[in-house]
Amino acid sequence: MYMPKTLQSLTLCSLMLMLAACTPTVQVAVPNEPITINLNVKIKHEILIKVDKEIDNLLEENSELF
Repeated sequence: MYMPKTLQSLTLCSLMLMLAACTPTVQVAVPNEPITINLNVKIKHEILIKVDKEIDNLLEENSELF
């Protein structure tokens, strides 16, 4: 089927516009509140290690306790 050049170019332009309208956009939004990081697990872990080492030292010094 033969189409005139103007109809062909008009179809091509409208097809390109439709494809350009369908492109996804990515938006990055800055939060209003500052980002907080909870480090309680790490601090607790360090405290437990220190207490465990102190208990080991006490048991070595006073082996008659247990």
